[in-house]
Amino acid sequence: MMRLFFLIGLACASAVQGRAQVGVPLVYDVENTGQGCEQPLMPEPSQLPVVHELPDALEGVSTFSDWVKRRSDIGHMIQHYGIGKKPVVNGGQVLARMEGDTALVVDVTVEGQTLTLRSVIRYPEVGQPPYALMIGTSMISLPRQLFDGRPIATMVFHEKQVNDYGQWGQHHERGEHPFDRLYPALAANGAYSEWAWGLSRLIDGLQQLGPDVTKIDTRHIGVTGCSYAGKMALYCGAFDERVALTIAQEPGGGGAAAWRKSHESEEKVEDIDKTDYHWFLESQRDYFKGDSVYRLPYDQHELCAMVCPRALLLLGNPDYPWLSDAAMLPSAQAAAKVWEHFGIADRMGWSIVGGHGHCQLPRNQWAEVQAFIDRFLLDRPVNTSRVRRFMLKPEE
Repeated sequence: MMRLFFLIGLACASAVQGRAQVGVPLVYDVENTGQGCEQPLMPEPSQLPVVHELPDALEGVSTFSDWVKRRSDIGHMIQHYGIGKKPVVNGGQVLARMEGDTALVVDVTVEGQTLTLRSVIRYPEVGQPPYALMIGTSMISLPRQLFDGRPIATMVFHEKQVNDYGQWGQHHERGEHPFDRLYPALAANGAYSEWAWGLSRLIDGLQQLGPDVTKIDTRHIGVTGCSYAGKMALYCGAFDERVALTIAQEPGGGGAAAWRKSHESEEKVEDIDKTDYHWFLESQRDYFKGDSVYRLPYDQHELCAMVCPRALLLLGNPDYPWLSDAAMLPSAQAAAKVWEHFGIADRMGWSIVGGHGHCQLPRNQWAEVQAFIDRFLLDRPVNTSRVRRFMLKPEE
């Protein structure tokens, strides 16, 4: 069904540069190429049409130049109905410095209020700077062996410096987080919009200081995380086009798993009714719970598609039904159509394999992950065209 409220075809100013391959950029130098695009109309939830199938991520898209507007529309929808606004920051609001030889410190000041982010960069023992960089959301749960012996630096984005909500222990509530001091009007936000904002500020700091100071090549940045942090990595990569590679490990519902498909599951899964609403707008549950999920004007495959034309790898574990990997598979397949449409299908893949613990990547998946890391962070000529796998149990 056509979503008639989109204003397809509006001109978007997009004077950006990107690292390109076959005419389609691999990464960009700016956070959002659609910054100049006009926001589409956002109907009241009760006025949205009921759509049972996954919406068409390529609606209104013919050429690659159309994708800037379409991607912008999807991003506006996800913010408006799902996670809350990720505010725009100008360069004058960010001041970065290195503390010692390895700690990146970024001060973000808005309306006289300052939020400070600090992350230690772990540099490789091989190669020469500037180095590619993999950022872990909360932590890097991928095996360390995937990075050892490669010229890739690593760092952790400490999300509690932005929004200190955690699933365990004491935490603040909406309106009381560090982010809220800067943006009190956005106190209703879900954590994922705020965490995506925070990771983008670290990239701002890296760009501001430059490779001579940080030893980091900002055109080869990856982001990864697992479980709730796998969702975080996906939102961070989708909403910042300076991220060249996004690896979302076991992200579950609200990550890559389609809300519509999770709702139809016969198993107990993380669907739109049962996710953690510190992460999302509480209004999402109010308006789209139960069968109302079919009024949601997008689905999570379109969040995945926002990463296009950059690289995306989704990792799953069907041993844990809560993760709703049966809903991630059709979501991944629907998202892949966007990369396929532009002739760059080898930049998007998935590997959903059971037989291992949660966030414990088994050896039989290492080669697939390594291929994406080598190709998109190190520009090595590796074939990533066949990383599309769903197996209930690993190969013997």
